[in-house]
Amino acid sequence: MSKAKTEKKRARQAANGNKGAQAKKGKPAIWDGNVRDAALTILLAVDQNQAYSNLLLHQTIEKYKIDAKDRGLLTELTYGTLQYKMTLDYYLEPYVRGKLDDWVRWLLRLSLYQIVYLDKIPDHAAVNEAVEIAKHRARHRGVSATVNGILRSILREGVQDTTKIEDVATRISIETSHPEWLVRRYIDAFGVEKTEDLLIENNFPPLQTVRVNATKADTTKGLETLWEEKYAVRRSQTIPECLHIVEGQPAKSQAFKDGVITIQDESSMIPAYALDVKPGMRVYDMCSAPGGKTTHIAEKMNNEGELIATDLHQHKMKLIQQNADRLGLSIIQTQVMDGRKATEAFEKESFDRILVDAPCSGLGVIRRKPDIKYTKSEADFASLHAIQLDLLESAYELLKVGGKMVYSTCTIDKLENNGTVEAFLEKHPDLVLAPVVNAPEALTELRETGMMQVFPQDFNSDGFFVAAFEKKA
Repeated sequence: MSKAKTEKKRARQAANGNKGAQAKKGKPAIWDGNVRDAALTILLAVDQNQAYSNLLLHQTIEKYKIDAKDRGLLTELTYGTLQYKMTLDYYLEPYVRGKLDDWVRWLLRLSLYQIVYLDKIPDHAAVNEAVEIAKHRARHRGVSATVNGILRSILREGVQDTTKIEDVATRISIETSHPEWLVRRYIDAFGVEKTEDLLIENNFPPLQTVRVNATKADTTKGLETLWEEKYAVRRSQTIPECLHIVEGQPAKSQAFKDGVITIQDESSMIPAYALDVKPGMRVYDMCSAPGGKTTHIAEKMNNEGELIATDLHQHKMKLIQQNADRLGLSIIQTQVMDGRKATEAFEKESFDRILVDAPCSGLGVIRRKPDIKYTKSEADFASLHAIQLDLLESAYELLKVGGKMVYSTCTIDKLENNGTVEAFLEKHPDLVLAPVVNAPEALTELRETGMMQVFPQDFNSDGFFVAAFEKKA
């Protein structure tokens, strides 16, 4: 990685991760430890129980009523340590002798993350806190001495220089903390430079974005409503109804409670445009949970027509209905259903529009769920590809002649995206990719070809893929 990129990376991490995030002196009101101990507990649960980091973080904040000024640090420590786990292990390697318990290794990663990446936390404070946690958790004093010795050795001697790694894929893998098989897969698909930019971007905090509910307000009114509530917010230059939240928690705003806005990543707003819905249509959202795209479609239909939303789990259907009620959208009908069996429930060729937001590897949302990159394997892609084709096949049977359907994923893998589209088109010569001329001008690929791959670095959103099809006679 170039020196400029390294400096840019650390500067952005510091800017995003340390605002008001210094730990309080003494022990905060969290079980028996402090914010770092809380982060360690979350990291261990993610590692040992395959728990989701984002859900655990939210649960920890709510359960232990963590003070607002400590939440930033807890979030930064949890996500940052997960994001850079492989890099941190590379730095630790020369200093570790013998086997360490899992919790000790995670404590060292957590502490080293602070030393290497967080400028506002003094090195000695990170070491002292680590020693205190080790004393609290260990059954004998030797563990705290080991932790102290390793960290102080690193402070004296420094960390290994990754630029000396000769193999490009190995170097990028270590520097960005992504599995080497994934790095090589991406280099084959996108080239070295794009891969490096993508993987660097995966380690930056996601931008907060909201969608203005067009049935209640235009974008200007939504913007002004949030300004009146003292939120730092600006317009998107990509999606007209999208707003970027610079500072504040939009879920706690009155605008959110009143259904003027809803929280949604910007790239996941693209499918509603690709679907090209009109008021009065009969529309099917096949894999609809948690409902961000469903409600967006309903807004594009001006809440007129019929919109059926299905998914596998009842609790997710309840969440969609709650969001629809908050937003004042009455045309959404929710049903628990496996989309692959939808032809058993609905008449063939009975829908004007169908969205298949298919299950996928989720590699486009690594910045939100950094643990994903360590749990996926190359074997996952073939099975997901098969499921995606089955869902599309079901949708094809239900789509009217002259109707349009959209396939979307939150991944950037070529087999799941381009590969699925190519296989589907080959089987159905009466389907064609349909350019979306009414899409926002920034979505050039979608407007011109009907298909678009969004990378996280494109407009600071999640990685996302969209393809629009039309069924000819």
